[in-house]
Amino acid sequence: MAEGLLRHYAGDRFEVASGGVAPTQVRPEAIEVMREVGIDISDHRSKSVDEFAGQEFDYVITVCDNANEQCPVFPGKTQRIHWSFEDHAAVEVNAEHRLSVFRRVRDGIRSRLSHQFHISDSN
Repeated sequence: MAEGLLRHYAGDRFEVASGGVAPTQVRPEAIEVMREVGIDISDHRSKSVDEFAGQEFDYVITVCDNANEQCPVFPGKTQRIHWSFEDHAAVEVNAEHRLSVFRRVRDGIRSRLSHQFHISDSN
C-alpha cells in the first residue's frame, strides 16, 4: 500500500520500490482498500527486500515493527524511517475487521507520507 500511495501522490518526484521481509502476495484486502481511494495496485507484486540488496536508497521506510527489526542495512546515505503500524496482514479475525485494519493502516501511511514528504491529493 505504501508503494502505491507514494507513487500516486508523489508522481515522478520519487523513484519508488518496496519489498517485504516475508513476501507472499499482494493481499486482496490491500487491493480493495486502495481501490476505495482511487488507486489500483492490482498489478503490483509482492517482492522480497532481498531483491534490493546492495542498492542505495535515499530513504528506507518500514511500516511495522517486524519489518523494522528484520530490515537489512542499506549502504550509503540511506535515511531509515520507521512508522509503527499494526501488522495488517497478520489480522485473523473476520473479513470486515481485516478490512477496517487495512483501511486504518492505509490512512495512517497516507498521513505520514503527506507530513514527511509534503505530498497530498493536490500535488
